[in-house]
Amino acid sequence: MFQHLMKGILTGGMLLGLPGLTLTNGVSVALSSAKRVSAAIGFVITVSSAFVSSVFVSYAYASAATDSETRSTILFTGSSQGMPYQVERIAQQQGTPWGMAFVDDQHLLVTFREGKAMLLNFDSGDWQQLSGVPHVAVYGQGGLLDVAKEPKPSGKPWYYFTYSQSVTGKSGQAATALARAKLEGNRLIQWQELLVTQSASDTSRHFGSRIAFDQSDHLFFSVGDRGHRPNGQDMTTHAGKILRLNLDGSVPEDNPFVRTPNALHEIWSLGHRNPQGMAYDSTTGRLWSMEHGPRGGDEINLIHKGVNYGWPVTSHGKEYWGPVDVGEATEKAGIESPKKVYIPSIAPGSLMLYTGSSFPAWRGSLFSGALKLRHLNRVEPQADGSIRHEERLLESLDERIRALAQSPEGWIYFSTDSGGIYRIRPSDQ
Repeated sequence: MFQHLMKGILTGGMLLGLPGLTLTNGVSVALSSAKRVSAAIGFVITVSSAFVSSVFVSYAYASAATDSETRSTILFTGSSQGMPYQVERIAQQQGTPWGMAFVDDQHLLVTFREGKAMLLNFDSGDWQQLSGVPHVAVYGQGGLLDVAKEPKPSGKPWYYFTYSQSVTGKSGQAATALARAKLEGNRLIQWQELLVTQSASDTSRHFGSRIAFDQSDHLFFSVGDRGHRPNGQDMTTHAGKILRLNLDGSVPEDNPFVRTPNALHEIWSLGHRNPQGMAYDSTTGRLWSMEHGPRGGDEINLIHKGVNYGWPVTSHGKEYWGPVDVGEATEKAGIESPKKVYIPSIAPGSLMLYTGSSFPAWRGSLFSGALKLRHLNRVEPQADGSIRHEERLLESLDERIRALAQSPEGWIYFSTDSGGIYRIRPSDQ
């Protein structure tokens, strides 16, 4: 078998005709042919006298463009809740794809933390870089972050973006900002800056930020504490908060703190560390958020109007410098406790509520990409708001999973920090 595998390697960057393989953990792997990918391909193969025990294939793409001959590649198959699925890589690009939004049934708008936005034809694998993106402050965890398409457009839809922006008059400082634009061909037009949050800091971490819409023409987006813990409880800053706006960027009159002295009117909830996942359930009217804890203590929260979620007064995490609890306690009167806590941290990079029909047993589940423990996390919210089941998928992929998006037919698309775009679809096998 070793000789058969080695015959599949052709110098010059092509991989031809490798058979399907079964690893010792039972995950089936199928490697399709991929031509002219300008890739460096390496194999690490552990061989015993009887069988190949493991195979690792890594691709280091050198070109920013994906040739139309590079089609989706089935990486492996699996099963969850009795439903067979297959995982396909459909595209690769230089950079960190941070947010994704479906334009139609053939294209994805993808934001990259490095400050570019691109349009992906996921049938052909072709990329187009979009013009019209303004300057973005790219450093540390900052850059071009989330993108979300308005749910009920009356004409050409708006696409909403969050990103880190340099603050005028404050050298070396940046703040999380919200803007919107429309897509015309390969251009973003009518770019409108809606809010530059009052969250300026010279740290390079905890910008947030994810976007969600309710059914009443409101938009929610998250801002991290910017690496300064007291921000979570400080109502004079947007840092450490979830904000709520009308779609045009104005403040809704029924926001909870519009009549509170010295409080910023955009605030919807407070006491957050670094929320990088948000999902709105239009069936129940629930807003879910997921945020990074310190060392341990990642949280899934059910977000309510005007409620305090505790950071940094309460936390389930430890200090990075030693085995010391962060905060005063894990729970405290007047503070809403999380619905689920992850110890150790999985480092959640996203949150998506699955509503599709392709995987019926997943309907109503919350999915999140895990950056540290490298898997796709699935939990099942209950009618009372509790969370009772957890499943960890795609661990063998060993990738930092970032953005998640559900396609019109109910497939799950996700990005990885290594620049890959993948999808999960019902298995053909």
